[in-house]
Amino acid sequence: MCNQEFNNNNEKELLKEMQESKIKILSVEESLQKLIKEKKSICRFGDGELDIILGKDLGFQKSNLKLAKMLENILKMKQDHCFIGIPDTINHFDNITDESREFWIKNMERVRKIWLKYLRLDMHYLSANVTRLYIRYKDKSKCAQNFAALKTLWKDREIVICEGEQTRIGVGNDILNEAKSIKRIICPSENAFDKYEQILSELKKEDKNKLILIALGPTATLLAFELSKLGFQALDVGHFDIEYEWFLRGCTKKEIIHNKYTNELEGGNNAESVKDKEYLKQIKTVIK
Repeated sequence: MCNQEFNNNNEKELLKEMQESKIKILSVEESLQKLIKEKKSICRFGDGELDIILGKDLGFQKSNLKLAKMLENILKMKQDHCFIGIPDTINHFDNITDESREFWIKNMERVRKIWLKYLRLDMHYLSANVTRLYIRYKDKSKCAQNFAALKTLWKDREIVICEGEQTRIGVGNDILNEAKSIKRIICPSENAFDKYEQILSELKKEDKNKLILIALGPTATLLAFELSKLGFQALDVGHFDIEYEWFLRGCTKKEIIHNKYTNELEGGNNAESVKDKEYLKQIKTVIK
């Protein structure tokens, strides 16, 4: 059987299972509105977080038993202080490019049943793609309005960005322009979980009226959840800035953004140095 036939047959089986799914996952647009209206935190689980739970390494985060157990516990938990985002491709492959569809067919054929072991029928999940708003979509007509909605989350807010040392959220674009103020805590781009306690301790010093944006892979998932328990609003934002860069450029496929860590592409983990004075002025703490 050729690969195309295999994929077609697998997709048909998956789509049949998805039609019978009892897992409740809001759309990207519904997820954005939920975040805007309820002002809660969100921690997101994607294919990478599930692979960590299953004991696998990621390119930027080595396998760690403690990290895996903490992620697993959050995914199993029933709580209401923090939204949980999961892949909407657990339930459908709607409006995604052929490349993305091929990836998710293979991924869900491998792990969909594993997801179902962890997920709860008494939860309403947000889409983990609430911050991945551009490159995967075949019809990109809603991308501009979705980015506009995302920006309202930090409009007139004091924000603290907790990010990898080459992530540089908002540098060179306008995605954070309406924030009242910006401070940055710079962390290791790779294996950030090694510094988890130190990063959490630093974030706990912040005023709880500030909005915390975290881009640190699976460590961001944990941090957003833990901070939400303490009364902070923390958003696990992942690749939203890279997605916005692709949107601004009108990219039709993923491309390296040379001044930012673009971990999903070969050669994208060695970003060019940045001498932006405003960015450098925003750096409050560096954790190495």
